[in-house]
Amino acid sequence: MKKNKNVFDEAADAEASAAPIEPTPLTDEQVDAEIRELAKLTPIEYERRRKEAAKRMGISRLPVLDTAVDGYRERKEQAAGMIFQDIEPHTDTVNGAELLDMITATTKRFIACDDETIHAAALWITATWFIDAVSIAPIALITSPDKRCGKTQLQTVIKKLVFRELSASSISPSAIYRTIEKWQPTLLLDEADAFLKDSEELRGIINSGHSRENAYVIRTVEINKEFEPARFGTFGFKCLAGIGSLADTIMDRSVVLKMRRKKADEIVDRLRHADPEIFTDIARKLARFAEDNLETVRNARPRFPVSLNDRASDNWESLLAIADTAGGEWSRLAREAAVKLSGDDDDSVSIQAELLFDIRSVFEEKSAQKITSKELLTALNEIGEAPWSTYNRGKPMSGRQLAKRLSGYGIKSKNIRFGLTVTKGYDIDEFQEAFSIYLLTTPEISATPLQIA
Repeated sequence: MKKNKNVFDEAADAEASAAPIEPTPLTDEQVDAEIRELAKLTPIEYERRRKEAAKRMGISRLPVLDTAVDGYRERKEQAAGMIFQDIEPHTDTVNGAELLDMITATTKRFIACDDETIHAAALWITATWFIDAVSIAPIALITSPDKRCGKTQLQTVIKKLVFRELSASSISPSAIYRTIEKWQPTLLLDEADAFLKDSEELRGIINSGHSRENAYVIRTVEINKEFEPARFGTFGFKCLAGIGSLADTIMDRSVVLKMRRKKADEIVDRLRHADPEIFTDIARKLARFAEDNLETVRNARPRFPVSLNDRASDNWESLLAIADTAGGEWSRLAREAAVKLSGDDDDSVSIQAELLFDIRSVFEEKSAQKITSKELLTALNEIGEAPWSTYNRGKPMSGRQLAKRLSGYGIKSKNIRFGLTVTKGYDIDEFQEAFSIYLLTTPEISATPLQIA
Protein backbone atom coordinates (compact mmCIF):
# COMPACT_ATOMS: atom_id res chain seq x y z
CA MET A 1 0.00 0.00 0.00
CA LYS A 2 1.44 3.38 -1.06
CA LYS A 3 2.29 5.63 1.83
CA ASN A 4 1.15 9.25 1.52
CA LYS A 5 3.68 12.03 2.11
CA ASN A 6 3.05 14.21 5.13
CA VAL A 7 2.97 17.97 4.98
CA PHE A 8 6.61 18.20 6.12
CA ASP A 9 7.82 16.04 3.23
CA GLU A 10 5.87 18.13 0.72
CA ALA A 11 7.31 21.34 2.14
CA ALA A 12 10.84 19.94 1.85
CA ASP A 13 10.27 18.96 -1.78
CA ALA A 14 8.92 22.42 -2.59
CA GLU A 15 11.89 24.08 -0.95
CA ALA A 16 14.33 21.88 -2.87
CA SER A 17 12.66 22.58 -6.19
CA ALA A 18 12.68 26.34 -5.54
CA ALA A 19 16.38 26.47 -4.62
CA PRO A 20 18.52 28.13 -7.31
CA ILE A 21 20.68 25.85 -9.41
CA GLU A 22 24.34 26.72 -9.03
CA PRO A 23 25.89 27.56 -12.44
CA THR A 24 28.66 25.32 -13.73
CA PRO A 25 32.00 27.10 -13.10
CA LEU A 26 33.69 28.41 -16.25
CA THR A 27 37.01 26.97 -17.31
CA ASP A 28 40.10 29.18 -17.49
CA GLU A 29 39.83 29.19 -21.29
CA GLN A 30 36.21 30.33 -21.09
CA VAL A 31 37.11 33.10 -18.63
CA ASP A 32 39.88 34.32 -20.97
CA ALA A 33 37.42 34.33 -23.88
CA GLU A 34 34.90 36.34 -21.82
CA ILE A 35 37.57 38.91 -20.91
CA ARG A 36 38.62 39.26 -24.56
CA GLU A 37 35.00 39.93 -25.56
CA LEU A 38 34.50 42.44 -22.74
CA ALA A 39 37.66 44.30 -23.78
CA LYS A 40 36.13 44.94 -27.21
CA LEU A 41 33.10 46.76 -25.74
CA THR A 42 32.68 50.50 -25.48
CA PRO A 43 32.85 51.91 -21.91
CA ILE A 44 29.05 52.19 -21.75
CA GLU A 45 28.46 48.66 -23.04
CA TYR A 46 31.06 47.32 -20.61
CA GLU A 47 29.44 49.08 -17.64
CA ARG A 48 26.08 47.53 -18.52
CA ARG A 49 27.46 44.01 -18.78
CA ARG A 50 30.22 43.86 -16.15
CA LYS A 51 28.06 42.74 -13.18
CA GLU A 52 26.41 39.91 -15.08
CA ALA A 53 29.77 38.87 -16.58
CA ALA A 54 31.50 38.91 -13.17
CA LYS A 55 28.78 36.71 -11.69
CA ARG A 56 29.02 34.31 -14.62
CA MET A 57 32.79 34.02 -14.15
CA GLY A 58 32.55 33.62 -10.38
CA ILE A 59 34.26 36.96 -9.64
CA SER A 60 32.82 38.47 -6.48
CA ARG A 61 34.63 41.83 -6.62
CA LEU A 62 34.04 44.00 -9.71
CA PRO A 63 37.41 45.84 -9.47
CA VAL A 64 39.13 42.49 -10.06
CA LEU A 65 37.27 42.12 -13.38
CA ASP A 66 38.03 45.76 -14.30
CA THR A 67 41.75 45.17 -13.76
CA ALA A 68 41.72 42.01 -15.91
CA VAL A 69 39.91 43.75 -18.78
CA ASP A 70 42.16 46.84 -18.63
CA GLY A 71 45.24 44.61 -18.61
CA TYR A 72 44.09 42.81 -21.75
CA ARG A 73 43.45 46.11 -23.52
CA GLU A 74 46.95 47.40 -22.62
CA ARG A 75 48.64 44.20 -23.84
CA LYS A 76 46.71 44.42 -27.11
CA GLU A 77 47.77 48.05 -27.67
CA GLN A 78 51.39 47.21 -26.88
CA ALA A 79 51.34 44.31 -29.35
CA ALA A 80 49.99 46.62 -32.07
CA GLY A 81 52.72 49.15 -31.33
CA MET A 82 55.39 46.47 -31.72
CA ILE A 83 54.35 45.84 -35.34
CA PHE A 84 55.79 49.13 -36.55
CA GLN A 85 59.25 50.48 -35.94
CA ASP A 86 59.24 53.59 -33.77
CA ILE A 87 60.90 56.31 -35.86
CA GLU A 88 62.16 59.34 -33.98
CA PRO A 89 62.16 62.44 -36.22
CA HIS A 90 65.60 63.86 -36.92
CA THR A 91 66.68 66.59 -34.55
CA ASP A 92 67.78 68.97 -37.34
CA THR A 93 65.69 70.68 -40.00
CA VAL A 94 65.83 68.70 -43.25
CA ASN A 95 66.47 70.13 -46.72
CA GLY A 96 63.88 68.43 -48.94
CA ALA A 97 65.94 68.42 -52.15
CA GLU A 98 68.93 66.93 -50.35
CA LEU A 99 66.68 64.30 -48.77
CA LEU A 100 65.26 63.23 -52.15
CA ASP A 101 68.80 63.19 -53.58
CA MET A 102 69.83 60.92 -50.71
CA ILE A 103 66.94 58.51 -51.35
CA THR A 104 67.80 58.46 -55.06
CA ALA A 105 71.51 57.82 -54.47
CA THR A 106 70.78 55.06 -51.96
CA THR A 107 68.33 53.36 -54.32
CA LYS A 108 70.77 53.55 -57.23
CA ARG A 109 73.42 51.93 -55.07
CA PHE A 110 71.35 48.75 -54.84
CA ILE A 111 68.94 48.84 -57.81
CA ALA A 112 69.54 49.02 -61.57
CA CYS A 113 66.70 50.87 -63.29
CA ASP A 114 65.97 54.05 -65.23
CA ASP A 115 66.17 57.47 -63.58
CA GLU A 116 62.47 58.24 -63.91
CA THR A 117 61.60 55.08 -61.99
CA ILE A 118 63.98 55.93 -59.15
CA HIS A 119 62.77 59.55 -59.01
CA ALA A 120 59.13 58.44 -58.88
CA ALA A 121 59.96 55.87 -56.19
CA ALA A 122 61.72 58.51 -54.06
CA LEU A 123 58.72 60.84 -54.30
CA TRP A 124 56.24 58.06 -53.54
CA ILE A 125 58.24 56.93 -50.52
CA THR A 126 58.19 60.50 -49.20
CA ALA A 127 54.46 60.84 -49.89
CA THR A 128 53.66 57.96 -47.52
CA TRP A 129 54.85 60.15 -44.63
CA PHE A 130 52.25 62.76 -45.64
CA ILE A 131 49.30 60.35 -45.42
CA ASP A 132 47.40 62.77 -43.15
CA ALA A 133 47.79 65.65 -45.62
CA VAL A 134 46.90 64.11 -49.00
CA SER A 135 43.54 63.26 -50.52
CA ILE A 136 44.81 60.79 -53.13
CA ALA A 137 47.01 57.78 -52.29
CA PRO A 138 48.27 56.39 -55.60
CA ILE A 139 49.40 52.78 -55.76
CA ALA A 140 53.10 52.25 -56.46
CA LEU A 141 53.01 49.43 -59.01
CA ILE A 142 56.43 47.85 -59.58
CA THR A 143 56.23 45.92 -62.83
CA SER A 144 58.48 44.30 -65.40
CA PRO A 145 58.06 42.25 -68.58
CA ASP A 146 59.78 39.20 -67.10
CA LYS A 147 61.37 37.67 -64.00
CA ARG A 148 64.69 38.74 -62.47
CA CYS A 149 64.26 42.44 -63.20
CA GLY A 150 64.71 43.68 -59.64
CA LYS A 151 61.07 44.15 -58.61
CA THR A 152 61.45 42.52 -55.21
CA GLN A 153 64.72 44.35 -54.59
CA LEU A 154 63.14 47.74 -55.28
CA GLN A 155 60.18 46.85 -53.08
CA THR A 156 62.64 45.92 -50.31
CA VAL A 157 64.29 49.34 -50.52
CA ILE A 158 60.86 50.98 -50.43
CA LYS A 159 59.93 48.78 -47.46
CA LYS A 160 62.86 50.13 -45.44
CA LEU A 161 61.88 53.77 -45.93
CA VAL A 162 58.09 54.16 -46.03
CA PHE A 163 55.83 55.19 -43.17
CA ARG A 164 54.45 52.25 -41.15
CA GLU A 165 55.63 49.50 -43.46
CA LEU A 166 53.57 46.31 -43.46
CA SER A 167 54.55 43.59 -45.95
CA ALA A 168 52.71 40.45 -47.05
CA SER A 169 53.07 37.84 -49.78
CA SER A 170 49.28 37.48 -49.93
CA ILE A 171 46.28 38.84 -48.06
CA SER A 172 42.56 38.11 -47.88
CA PRO A 173 39.90 40.74 -48.63
CA SER A 174 38.69 40.86 -45.02
CA ALA A 175 42.26 41.14 -43.70
CA ILE A 176 43.13 44.10 -45.91
CA TYR A 177 40.29 46.39 -44.85
CA ARG A 178 40.58 45.40 -41.19
CA THR A 179 44.34 46.01 -41.29
CA ILE A 180 43.98 49.44 -42.89
CA GLU A 181 41.15 50.44 -40.58
CA LYS A 182 43.17 49.47 -37.49
CA TRP A 183 46.67 50.73 -38.33
CA GLN A 184 46.59 52.68 -41.64
CA PRO A 185 49.93 51.22 -42.71
CA THR A 186 51.80 51.44 -45.99
CA LEU A 187 50.92 48.03 -47.37
CA LEU A 188 53.48 46.23 -49.58
CA LEU A 189 52.29 43.17 -51.49
CA ASP A 190 54.62 41.07 -53.65
CA GLU A 191 53.55 38.66 -56.41
CA ALA A 192 50.44 40.78 -56.94
CA ASP A 193 49.97 39.44 -60.47
CA ALA A 194 49.29 36.00 -58.97
CA PHE A 195 46.97 36.62 -56.02
CA LEU A 196 45.03 39.56 -57.50
CA LYS A 197 44.27 37.76 -60.76
CA ASP A 198 41.24 35.81 -59.57
CA SER A 199 40.06 38.01 -56.69
CA GLU A 200 37.72 40.70 -57.91
CA GLU A 201 36.76 41.54 -54.33
CA LEU A 202 40.39 42.13 -53.34
CA ARG A 203 40.96 44.34 -56.39
CA GLY A 204 37.87 46.32 -55.48
CA ILE A 205 39.05 46.93 -51.92
CA ILE A 206 42.50 48.02 -53.11
CA ASN A 207 40.92 50.34 -55.68
CA SER A 208 38.62 51.85 -53.07
CA GLY A 209 41.60 53.12 -51.08
CA HIS A 210 42.75 55.49 -53.84
CA SER A 211 40.70 58.56 -52.90
CA ARG A 212 40.13 59.58 -49.27
CA GLU A 213 36.61 60.75 -50.03
CA ASN A 214 35.42 57.33 -51.21
CA ALA A 215 37.79 55.03 -49.29
CA TYR A 216 35.27 52.85 -47.45
CA VAL A 217 33.74 49.40 -47.66
CA ILE A 218 30.63 48.23 -45.83
CA ARG A 219 30.64 44.77 -44.23
CA THR A 220 28.54 43.01 -41.60
CA VAL A 221 30.12 42.25 -38.22
CA GLU A 222 28.87 40.31 -35.21
CA ILE A 223 28.00 42.52 -32.22
CA ASN A 224 26.46 40.85 -29.19
CA LYS A 225 25.59 37.84 -31.32
CA GLU A 226 23.77 40.02 -33.86
CA PHE A 227 25.07 40.90 -37.32
CA GLU A 228 25.22 44.64 -37.94
CA PRO A 229 26.58 46.72 -40.87
CA ALA A 230 29.90 48.44 -40.21
CA ARG A 231 32.04 50.81 -42.26
CA PHE A 232 35.77 50.14 -42.70
CA GLY A 233 38.24 52.72 -44.01
CA THR A 234 40.53 51.62 -46.86
CA PHE A 235 42.44 54.82 -47.60
CA GLY A 236 46.20 54.38 -47.65
CA PHE A 237 49.34 53.90 -49.70
CA LYS A 238 49.95 50.48 -51.22
CA CYS A 239 52.93 49.12 -53.14
CA LEU A 240 52.30 46.16 -55.44
CA ALA A 241 54.88 44.17 -57.39
CA GLY A 242 54.18 41.82 -60.27
CA ILE A 243 54.99 40.78 -63.83
CA GLY A 244 53.21 42.55 -66.68
CA SER A 245 50.05 44.61 -66.43
CA LEU A 246 47.44 44.11 -63.74
CA ALA A 247 43.72 44.87 -64.02
CA ASP A 248 42.89 48.16 -65.75
CA THR A 249 41.37 49.59 -62.58
CA ILE A 250 44.61 48.93 -60.66
CA MET A 251 46.80 50.35 -63.44
CA ASP A 252 44.62 53.44 -63.66
CA ARG A 253 45.21 54.23 -59.99
CA SER A 254 48.95 53.59 -60.05
CA VAL A 255 52.25 55.33 -60.48
CA VAL A 256 53.92 52.58 -62.51
CA LEU A 257 57.55 51.92 -61.59
CA LYS A 258 58.94 50.12 -64.63
CA MET A 259 61.80 47.69 -64.07
CA ARG A 260 64.13 45.95 -66.49
CA ARG A 261 67.00 43.50 -66.50
CA LYS A 262 70.34 44.81 -65.28
CA LYS A 263 72.69 45.77 -68.12
CA ALA A 264 76.12 44.15 -68.44
CA ASP A 265 77.95 47.33 -67.40
CA GLU A 266 75.70 48.09 -64.41
CA ILE A 267 77.13 47.17 -61.02
CA VAL A 268 75.09 47.36 -57.80
CA ASP A 269 75.76 46.43 -54.19
CA ARG A 270 74.05 43.52 -52.46
CA LEU A 271 71.10 44.91 -50.55
CA ARG A 272 71.26 42.23 -47.87
CA HIS A 273 74.73 43.45 -46.91
CA ALA A 274 73.65 47.08 -46.44
CA ASP A 275 74.11 48.78 -43.09
CA PRO A 276 70.61 49.19 -41.56
CA GLU A 277 71.62 52.58 -40.16
CA ILE A 278 71.64 53.99 -43.71
CA PHE A 279 67.89 53.48 -43.98
CA THR A 280 67.16 54.41 -40.37
CA ASP A 281 68.85 57.80 -40.87
CA ILE A 282 66.84 58.49 -44.02
CA ALA A 283 63.60 57.42 -42.30
CA ARG A 284 64.27 59.82 -39.42
CA LYS A 285 64.81 62.65 -41.93
CA LEU A 286 61.61 61.70 -43.74
CA ALA A 287 59.73 61.90 -40.44
CA ARG A 288 61.15 65.35 -39.73
CA PHE A 289 60.54 66.64 -43.26
CA ALA A 290 56.89 65.53 -43.06
CA GLU A 291 56.49 67.03 -39.59
CA ASP A 292 57.75 70.43 -40.77
CA ASN A 293 55.94 70.55 -44.12
CA LEU A 294 52.60 68.84 -43.53
CA GLU A 295 50.48 71.95 -44.03
CA THR A 296 52.51 73.11 -47.04
CA VAL A 297 51.80 69.86 -48.86
CA ARG A 298 48.18 69.83 -47.68
CA ASN A 299 47.56 73.26 -49.25
CA ALA A 300 49.67 72.72 -52.40
CA ARG A 301 48.07 72.99 -55.83
CA PRO A 302 50.82 71.77 -58.18
CA ARG A 303 51.00 72.49 -61.90
CA PHE A 304 50.55 69.39 -64.08
CA PRO A 305 52.23 68.57 -67.40
CA VAL A 306 49.72 68.88 -70.24
CA SER A 307 50.31 65.26 -71.32
CA LEU A 308 48.87 63.88 -68.06
CA ASN A 309 45.20 62.95 -68.22
CA ASP A 310 42.88 63.62 -65.28
CA ARG A 311 43.50 60.32 -63.48
CA ALA A 312 47.27 60.51 -63.99
CA SER A 313 47.19 64.05 -62.60
CA ASP A 314 45.37 62.74 -59.52
CA ASN A 315 48.02 60.05 -59.07
CA TRP A 316 50.89 62.51 -59.31
CA GLU A 317 49.36 65.38 -57.32
CA SER A 318 50.91 64.52 -53.96
CA LEU A 319 54.24 63.58 -55.56
CA LEU A 320 54.49 66.88 -57.44
CA ALA A 321 53.46 68.79 -54.32
CA ILE A 322 56.31 67.16 -52.43
CA ALA A 323 58.75 67.88 -55.25
CA ASP A 324 57.76 71.56 -55.30
CA THR A 325 58.06 71.74 -51.51
CA ALA A 326 61.50 70.11 -51.63
CA GLY A 327 62.76 72.60 -54.25
CA GLY A 328 66.06 72.37 -56.09
CA GLU A 329 65.85 70.38 -59.32
CA TRP A 330 62.98 68.28 -58.08
CA SER A 331 60.12 70.23 -59.64
CA ARG A 332 61.64 69.49 -63.03
CA LEU A 333 62.72 65.91 -62.26
CA ALA A 334 59.27 65.02 -60.92
CA ARG A 335 57.44 66.31 -63.98
CA GLU A 336 59.86 64.61 -66.35
CA ALA A 337 59.26 61.34 -64.53
CA ALA A 338 55.49 61.88 -64.62
CA VAL A 339 55.50 62.43 -68.38
CA LYS A 340 57.74 59.41 -69.08
CA LEU A 341 55.86 57.04 -66.80
CA SER A 342 52.28 58.29 -67.04
CA GLY A 343 52.01 60.65 -70.01
CA ASP A 344 49.54 60.10 -72.83
CA ASP A 345 52.38 59.41 -75.23
CA ASP A 346 53.13 56.23 -73.28
CA ASP A 347 52.91 53.11 -75.46
CA SER A 348 50.74 51.28 -72.95
CA VAL A 349 47.01 51.10 -73.70
CA SER A 350 44.12 49.92 -71.57
CA ILE A 351 42.33 46.70 -72.41
CA GLN A 352 39.16 48.73 -73.03
CA ALA A 353 40.84 50.99 -75.58
CA GLU A 354 42.52 47.98 -77.20
CA LEU A 355 39.14 46.33 -77.61
CA LEU A 356 37.68 49.44 -79.25
CA PHE A 357 40.70 49.70 -81.53
CA ASP A 358 40.37 46.08 -82.66
CA ILE A 359 36.61 46.40 -83.19
CA ARG A 360 37.22 49.44 -85.35
CA SER A 361 39.77 47.43 -87.33
CA VAL A 362 37.26 44.60 -87.87
CA PHE A 363 34.68 47.03 -89.26
CA GLU A 364 37.34 48.58 -91.53
CA GLU A 365 38.66 45.27 -92.83
CA LYS A 366 35.16 44.05 -93.65
CA SER A 367 34.06 47.45 -95.00
CA ALA A 368 30.88 46.86 -93.03
CA GLN A 369 28.22 49.07 -91.53
CA LYS A 370 26.87 46.25 -89.37
CA ILE A 371 28.09 42.89 -88.13
CA THR A 372 26.61 39.96 -86.24
CA SER A 373 27.72 39.44 -82.64
CA LYS A 374 29.05 36.00 -83.53
CA GLU A 375 31.09 37.22 -86.47
CA LEU A 376 32.55 40.14 -84.50
CA LEU A 377 33.57 37.79 -81.69
CA THR A 378 35.14 35.33 -84.15
CA ALA A 379 37.09 38.11 -85.87
CA LEU A 380 38.40 39.44 -82.54
CA ASN A 381 39.52 35.99 -81.38
CA GLU A 382 41.41 35.49 -84.66
CA ILE A 383 43.60 38.59 -84.20
CA GLY A 384 46.96 36.96 -83.53
CA GLU A 385 48.68 39.41 -81.17
CA ALA A 386 45.54 40.54 -79.34
CA PRO A 387 44.54 39.10 -75.94
CA TRP A 388 41.05 38.01 -76.98
CA SER A 389 41.85 34.40 -77.95
CA THR A 390 43.06 33.71 -74.38
CA TYR A 391 40.96 36.31 -72.57
CA ASN A 392 38.69 33.80 -70.83
CA ARG A 393 41.35 32.14 -68.60
CA GLY A 394 43.22 30.76 -71.56
CA LYS A 395 40.14 30.34 -73.73
CA PRO A 396 38.62 32.73 -76.30
CA MET A 397 36.53 35.66 -75.14
CA SER A 398 32.85 34.76 -74.77
CA GLY A 399 29.89 36.70 -76.09
CA ARG A 400 28.86 37.58 -72.54
CA GLN A 401 32.33 39.02 -71.80
CA LEU A 402 32.28 41.08 -75.00
CA ALA A 403 28.85 42.43 -74.15
CA LYS A 404 29.95 43.31 -70.62
CA ARG A 405 33.00 45.23 -71.90
CA LEU A 406 30.98 47.19 -74.42
CA SER A 407 28.17 47.96 -71.97
CA GLY A 408 30.59 50.30 -70.18
CA TYR A 409 30.43 52.55 -73.24
CA GLY A 410 26.65 52.27 -73.46
CA ILE A 411 26.95 49.95 -76.47
CA LYS A 412 24.58 46.99 -76.65
CA SER A 413 23.82 44.41 -79.31
CA LYS A 414 20.40 44.57 -80.95
CA ASN A 415 18.30 42.72 -83.48
CA ILE A 416 19.57 43.61 -86.96
CA ARG A 417 18.43 42.36 -90.34
CA PHE A 418 21.10 40.67 -92.45
CA GLY A 419 19.48 39.85 -95.78
CA LEU A 420 16.55 37.57 -94.93
CA THR A 421 17.74 36.88 -91.38
CA VAL A 422 17.34 38.89 -88.20
CA THR A 423 19.95 38.21 -85.52
CA LYS A 424 21.86 39.93 -82.73
CA GLY A 425 24.56 42.27 -83.94
CA TYR A 426 26.20 45.69 -83.81
CA ASP A 427 25.91 48.78 -86.01
CA ILE A 428 28.97 50.96 -86.57
CA ASP A 429 26.94 54.03 -85.61
CA GLU A 430 26.68 52.69 -82.05
CA PHE A 431 30.49 52.92 -81.75
CA GLN A 432 31.15 56.34 -83.27
CA GLU A 433 30.94 58.32 -80.03
CA ALA A 434 33.22 55.88 -78.18
CA PHE A 435 35.69 55.91 -81.10
CA SER A 436 35.81 59.72 -81.11
CA ILE A 437 36.34 59.99 -77.34
CA TYR A 438 38.65 57.07 -76.57
CA LEU A 439 40.58 56.61 -79.83
CA LEU A 440 42.64 59.17 -81.71
CA THR A 441 40.78 58.95 -85.02
CA THR A 442 37.41 57.76 -86.21
CA PRO A 443 37.45 55.14 -88.98
CA GLU A 444 35.98 55.84 -92.35
CA ILE A 445 33.49 53.00 -92.82
CA SER A 446 31.58 52.39 -96.01
CA ALA A 447 27.90 51.67 -95.85
CA THR A 448 28.30 48.36 -97.67
CA PRO A 449 26.38 45.69 -95.72
CA LEU A 450 27.83 42.32 -94.86
CA GLN A 451 27.40 39.75 -97.59
CA ILE A 452 25.23 36.73 -96.84
CA ALA A 453 26.95 33.44 -97.65
